[in-house]
Amino acid sequence: MIKGLAIATVWVLDPDRAKEFYTQKLGLEVRTDLTMGEGSMRWLTVGAPDQPDVELTLMVPGPPAMDPESAEMVRKLVAKGAFGVGVLATDDIHGDYRKLKDRGVEFLQEPQERPYGTEALFRDDSGNWFSFTQRREGGLDLERDCA
Repeated sequence: MIKGLAIATVWVLDPDRAKEFYTQKLGLEVRTDLTMGEGSMRWLTVGAPDQPDVELTLMVPGPPAMDPESAEMVRKLVAKGAFGVGVLATDDIHGDYRKLKDRGVEFLQEPQERPYGTEALFRDDSGNWFSFTQRREGGLDLERDCA
C-alpha cells in the first residue's frame, strides 16, 4: 500500500541553473545527480536536510516523459509562471523570508496572515511559484478572511 509521497517533479528550464537556485538560494541539498543512459535523461533530485524521505526531481520537459510538442507547451507554461508547485514549510516565516530575499529569491507576496498560517509566495528561477508557509499554531482559524 501507499506509504506516502517520496518524490515530486518540478519542471525546470535549465537543470544546472535550477540546481544552483534550489541549493544555494533555498538551502536544499542535492540527493542525486546522474545521467541515465548515454545522452539520456538527467535525474537530479534535491531535498530539505531535515526531511530525507522526500525529494523534488528537477526535470526538463521532454523525452521520455513527454513528446516534443508537449514538452514545448510545458516549457512555455513554466516560463510564464503558470505552475504552482507546492508548499514549502518553515517555522520562522519572517526570518526565513528575509534570508531568502537577501539571497535573491523573487517574492510575489510578502508574508501575510491566512486561516492556515502565515504565507509568502515566491518564484523559482524557471518561473514556478511556491507557497512558503508557517502553519498556524492551534490549527485553522476559520474566522480569518483569506483575502
